[in-house]
Amino acid sequence: MSLNGVRPLALVALLSACTQPLTLSKDDSSVVLAHQLLAAPNPAEAGPFKVRTLTYGSGTDKQRRAFRDSVSLKTTPVDGSKLAAAPDPKQAKIRKSFFGFDFSKMPVNGRVWYPDGEGPFPLVLVVHGNHDMREFSDPGYAYLGELLASRGFILASVDENFLNGFIRNENDARGWMLLQHLKAWRGFNDSLGTPFTHKVDMQSIGLMGHSRGGEAVAVAAAFNRLPFYPDDATLRFDFGFAIKALVAIAPIDGQYKPADQPTPLENVNYLVIHGSHDGDVSSFSGLRQYERIRFTDGKPWFKSAVYVYRANHGQWNTVWGNMDNGPRSGRYLDLRGLLSSKDQQQFGKVYMGAFLEATLKGKREYLPLFRDHRVIGQWLPRTMYVTRFQDAGFRALADYHEDVDVTTGSVPGVRIAGESLSVWKEAVVPMRWKDSNFGHNAVWLGWNNHLAGADTTKMGPPAAYTVSVTDSVRTAWRVSAQSSVEFSLAPTSARPGPRKLKEDSSKKTASDSAATKADVSSGKKEAAKAAEDTVPMDLTIEVVDARDVTARLPLSQYGAVRRPLATHVLRRADREKRNFASTYEIVLQSYVIPLADFARVQPGFDPAAIRTLRFRFDRTPVGTVILDDIGISSLDPAFLIAAGSAPR
Repeated sequence: MSLNGVRPLALVALLSACTQPLTLSKDDSSVVLAHQLLAAPNPAEAGPFKVRTLTYGSGTDKQRRAFRDSVSLKTTPVDGSKLAAAPDPKQAKIRKSFFGFDFSKMPVNGRVWYPDGEGPFPLVLVVHGNHDMREFSDPGYAYLGELLASRGFILASVDENFLNGFIRNENDARGWMLLQHLKAWRGFNDSLGTPFTHKVDMQSIGLMGHSRGGEAVAVAAAFNRLPFYPDDATLRFDFGFAIKALVAIAPIDGQYKPADQPTPLENVNYLVIHGSHDGDVSSFSGLRQYERIRFTDGKPWFKSAVYVYRANHGQWNTVWGNMDNGPRSGRYLDLRGLLSSKDQQQFGKVYMGAFLEATLKGKREYLPLFRDHRVIGQWLPRTMYVTRFQDAGFRALADYHEDVDVTTGSVPGVRIAGESLSVWKEAVVPMRWKDSNFGHNAVWLGWNNHLAGADTTKMGPPAAYTVSVTDSVRTAWRVSAQSSVEFSLAPTSARPGPRKLKEDSSKKTASDSAATKADVSSGKKEAAKAAEDTVPMDLTIEVVDARDVTARLPLSQYGAVRRPLATHVLRRADREKRNFASTYEIVLQSYVIPLADFARVQPGFDPAAIRTLRFRFDRTPVGTVILDDIGISSLDPAFLIAAGSAPR
């Protein structure tokens, strides 16, 4: 056989010739994941319950026997025609012919895995994303259903395949359908004679979604608290479910915007995970929703984000596999460096299992892994992870959203200063996608402690970035030895040129200008080589109290300080360059440093009297970092295994 006139062997040779060399960042997991400090059962291991399964649905499904002949509980279709529509009459006809219904009669179909026990059990719904509507996606989360049911959860994989295919801007319908399923579950729990009569804990509900389904869970949580559909107030909402936890798996963001605004969320626990080698959603778009979540009611909510190196889009669902854009995408996607599907799903079981145990069952012993993934080194597949974390007790000293003055913080009276910096600016954080960003600002800080001149070994004083903490802040936030310093940071590949000595700018000569240009040129050359630099970055975190007692700790004690992780999704370098702004994603790592740790290394330091927080760039002579969300948290002690126990 031949394909378009090219013999198969010749085609293989042609593809091989066009394929760029496999490029992956050096794996440091043997060091970073060398510890297991969390003393709790592995959430990825089966629990004590025997698992039962059933399906519920319309009982009339044209294509799915499971939702026609085998339903244990019949449900009534719902009219979603105000939220979803076919793009044209031809597609509407094709879809109705295939499914046997249109958007005015969307079925409430689900596959259920549940524990054999008295209950009541927390309820979790999981929903797939967009895929070939003829290759049904809902069976692809059976591995999660089996696990969670054995551990005392009810999991329902929701059928929304009728929203797949050639339609757009339907994520409002996907989210609304999840709430229709919750209505059905309320009926299953309240009615006599069902397998779930009084066995569903309707006060402990979690929603999980993959891809477009990952955006849909956020939409559902927003709609859950609204009285009307934002885009058509003739559609009344009456939900009000106790949704406590959301899991977004490789989600898109902004496919639907309620009232043309990014979906707002507040007061809900949120976990978002994304793979670096995602061939469909090829930038960590879920971080935009992560940034928008706010905690306002004083309850102990938290949000967590995990960037999984070498994970892709499809392997979270066993039906989808590793071809992120369909069966033919293996021709142009580079699949060589991917995690195995087993490892990718193992990670999912660990993190999603722990998150649901912590948020729906109150198993607080799992909280530390969201603050610092290094504490569960034995549970995680051997790859690299970048993690974000923030809890409801966090208060920002500087989040870079309030104004354009680089010397002021986010709270009145908080001042910021830079010393010997080569770069100091505030700007939006870009995404890997061209002309896209994460929707939030951060500060760029660059330094070169080398002094310009013939003697290249001569160094100036280390550069620093200082944030003040006022008396009023300490009092209002009740800062104490139980508080922690929190911030997020990511090194970049930029390397500023050597530092020039301070001088009167009015006396600069032509030769000085030429030297400055040479320094800039040298810096550009160094930046071009920076991607090859594998030396880990480090810096010192310094605090000063009201009596001028200073305490210092290395940042690397609280997490890896990695340079950007190399990411090549496509086989061909020219296509990679055409599609993406860079060969890596900028994902900031969150660091949590208990103030008690500073008192431990410097016994005279008083955490309750902290006056200054300083980032001292003294451990790596040249570099640039992006820094965001600097603040202090009255961190729930459950998030800490033990004070000062961070892996070294």
